Amino acid sequence: MAAITLADTEGLAAVSMRAVAAALGTGAGSLYRYLSSRDDLLDLMTDRAVGELRPYPQVEGDWSETMVLLGRRQLAVFGAHPWLLDVIHRPSGIGPQSLAWFDNCIRILEPVRCPVAAKFETIAMMTGVVSLFARRESAAGAFSFAGVDLAAYPHLVAAFSQPSGPAPRADLVERTLRSLLTGLLLGDSTEAG
Repeated sequence: MAAITLADTEGLAAVSMRAVAAALGTGAGSLYRYLSSRDDLLDLMTDRAVGELRPYPQVEGDWSETMVLLGRRQLAVFGAHPWLLDVIHRPSGIGPQSLAWFDNCIRILEPVRCPVAAKFETIAMMTGVVSLFARRESAAGAFSFAGVDLAAYPHLVAAFSQPSGPAPRADLVERTLRSLLTGLLLGDSTEAG
């Protein structure tokens, strides 16, 4: 899709009806026959990007491992399309690829004994957490205390003066997703065998 290519290469601000039409070799008026606004275009772009999560994995063993795998795939899609971080949380129409994503997640979570509302909340929270990790990755190295006088912040100074200790445990993304999934879905319920 021309709009996605434009957003991937030049950023979301470059995506306008006129720019997309030019990339397609037509006039903006042609796009308005199919779309009523840029918001409609953003909805289509978002849904198309969500479609990149296919093919969905089959559950082989633990449902939580499959959900963590899906979370990693979400992270990869955010990495491939950084503009998605700016549009994924806005209120909009939900497209067929997004519906298929939710349907797939509910399929994976079938063995979990908990209210369906908890499953929907967990899927939304997983997407939110993954998007936070994607933001962190896209901003890696952008934050620094260099040149900042920390004298007024004694707790930070004390924390930085302590030995760093062992390297962090394996993959923070996976640990976080596992904790989120089990905490929200199994906290007050039991898993079906």
